Amino acid sequence: VQLVESGGGLVQPGGSLRLSCVASGGTFSDYVLGWFRQAPGKEREFVAAMDLNGSTKRYADSVKGRFTISRDNAKNTVYLQMNSLKPEDTAVYSCAARNGRIISSYMTRPGSYPYWGQGTQVTVSS
Repeated sequence: VQLVESGGGLVQPGGSLRLSCVASGGTFSDYVLGWFRQAPGKEREFVAAMDLNGSTKRYADSVKGRFTISRDNAKNTVYLQMNSLKPEDTAVYSCAARNGRIISSYMTRPGSYPYWGQGTQVTVSS
């Protein structure tokens, strides 16, 4: 499985970006999908995740109400819509995938995902 992110860039505080992650290989509809981020000098942290059919979504408290994860199985793509961006959202954002269901609480753990994209930089600055 290969994952390729796009959509990152420089945005002013309060602005919006939509990240995309296209998957190839395997059956996309069988994947649990997640977004994680890593800022310089910090550990990778969970951002958002969704299960196979999108009925369960999880968000980090820091992004609730501002970020939305979604998927388009016809396009083999997972999205992260980011609104009301803050400087503290600056990081490299990576998508991740795993084949098959896991319990909801495990969706937030990086170790639950065997497949990762290379990441896309998001910088929030005036």
